[in-house]
Amino acid sequence: MKDILLVDGYNMIGDWPELKKLRDKSLAEARDRLVEKMAEYQAYKGWEVKIIFDAHMVPGVGRKYNNYLVDIIYTREKETADERIEKLVGELKNIETRVHVATSDYAEQSVTFGSGALRKSARELRVEMEVVEQNISREVKEQSKHDNLSNFPLTEEVAEIFDKWRRGDR
Repeated sequence: MKDILLVDGYNMIGDWPELKKLRDKSLAEARDRLVEKMAEYQAYKGWEVKIIFDAHMVPGVGRKYNNYLVDIIYTREKETADERIEKLVGELKNIETRVHVATSDYAEQSVTFGSGALRKSARELRVEMEVVEQNISREVKEQSKHDNLSNFPLTEEVAEIFDKWRRGDR
């Protein structure tokens, strides 16, 4: 079974204390930090992650790009993140794919849940992310204790992300 996590980007930024603080200084930095965190989440959980941002916060027409192997989607003009998420749930949900939607927007949770997606509040995802970060930290320490001999193979990109995180470089 394949798992896909659709994240309402600005909803997370508005809810997570670390990202809220960053947003007050620079929205771009808050977005980048969310993408970094979701890349760690994706690498650890093995889920496909797509972060959806409302285009009205960023100049330009809807676009999609990939950063840290995470799909970042900006909606088209006059299209909300909620609308794009609903559309994605319809496209991605099937017998072999579980779709999870991370948002604290109650109306959006109800609609996506009714479409067969599993819901996660911003708080639930933040708590889960904290557990993932603790597990990553513990695994990085264990890996370094065993002279890099491990049954947990890491790609170079993931090892760099983990190493930066371990050193506190964010």
